[in-house]
Amino acid sequence: MKQKIVSLLMGAVMVASLVSGCGGATQQAAGANDQPKEAAATEAAATEAPAEEAKEEGAEAKEETADSGDKIKIKWAMWDDTIEYWEDLEEAFEASHPNIEVERVDFGSQDYDNVLAIELSGDGTEFDVATIKDIGSYATLIEKGAIDPLEDYIAKDNVDLSKFSGVTDQILADGKLYEMPFRSDIWVLYYNKAIFDAAGVDYPSNDMTWKEYDELARKVTSTEFGNNIYGAHYHTWNSCVQLLGTLDGKHSVLDKNYDFMIPFYDMVLAEEKDGVCQKYSDLKAEGLHYSAAFANGNVAMTNNGSWFITTLLSKLASGEFDPELCGNWGIASYPHAEGVEAGTTLGQVTGMSIVSQSDQKDAAWEFINWCSGEEGAKVLASSGTFPAISNDEITGIISSLEGFPQDEQTKDALKVKKMYLETPYGKDLAAISEILGTYHDMIMAGEVSVADGVKAMNEEAAKIQ
Repeated sequence: MKQKIVSLLMGAVMVASLVSGCGGATQQAAGANDQPKEAAATEAAATEAPAEEAKEEGAEAKEETADSGDKIKIKWAMWDDTIEYWEDLEEAFEASHPNIEVERVDFGSQDYDNVLAIELSGDGTEFDVATIKDIGSYATLIEKGAIDPLEDYIAKDNVDLSKFSGVTDQILADGKLYEMPFRSDIWVLYYNKAIFDAAGVDYPSNDMTWKEYDELARKVTSTEFGNNIYGAHYHTWNSCVQLLGTLDGKHSVLDKNYDFMIPFYDMVLAEEKDGVCQKYSDLKAEGLHYSAAFANGNVAMTNNGSWFITTLLSKLASGEFDPELCGNWGIASYPHAEGVEAGTTLGQVTGMSIVSQSDQKDAAWEFINWCSGEEGAKVLASSGTFPAISNDEITGIISSLEGFPQDEQTKDALKVKKMYLETPYGKDLAAISEILGTYHDMIMAGEVSVADGVKAMNEEAAKIQ
């Protein structure tokens, strides 16, 4: 099993990222890509990994051409080679494509976007495939002309983009698509079944409006001193509140008018006042991680990304989380706006692009198309990682992981009808990100009222040209 890692020693000058990790417009964006060790911890739980099947099926064909000298070699930029699915993808692809050899190069996670932008700028790069970590990096590389539009390849292979649940429409740049999503992280509602059982209250359903969710959270709340039960929990990311208003499909963080966020700030702050959720100021002061909050066993529901699944599985299996407190858990679909189809949620994607300077673009496309298709999706699912496409077989692979809840509602909650990106493509994202993060903190800390905070967001966003 080969592993090719190139250590990159860069100079002191780095280009700035358009989005600064978890300080951006959707601060949780770091949650998916910057938790590789937690995600990798449960990869061994998938006992019938499609990656292994693909390796076996293609092994003989690969052997026959191993010494032919006719192999095409492509170079793939990615980050954090400790994440097992990178190697799984590479080996499964090579097994089914014996004429193509993939060399993956680890740029590291922390400064990946900066290092990638430098590597692909100017002349002389040897890379063929670039992994796109977030929308900010995507925008930067498009602006620099470092990655190619994919329309001709998509048309040639008749790729059905509808399998991406509307995501590709949200990352078009001047009407063109420059990346193919291969990984996705969706938002769901995690809940502690034991709390609902003790309260004699029905579990959350896969078809709840935000009003119904708020009512349910209040039903299971207990403000008894020393025996507090919080019906809901919101991490300090601004996305946990601000993005709730984007689930109607009519609004996004790029709007520059954020009046649509007011009802959700009102809801969360009212819950704080009534003891339904912990105070934002306390969470900030304590630095309480969302996983630790749920592990305490006194949080009934929390909205979070699908990356939290692997955290729960691994830490319950290792004994780091007490199964008596949070081991009886389930998942419900994200609550939705009035009149919106159940199964509508928020999410983020990780994609792959063809490097403009590549001299092996057809082979690069072959790899990208495979990784973003059904075969690549099965490889990702076998490690508990959500691929960008979903069907019954793929969700079945994830739900078969050891420790995953086996109730039908939880399994059905993994099925997405429509996904809105937390941060759709847009040139003003960096400036907007700073504004929304700043005023979210001020509103939640009680420094300004909801009305004044949102008014300031609108005024500051309107100045962006």
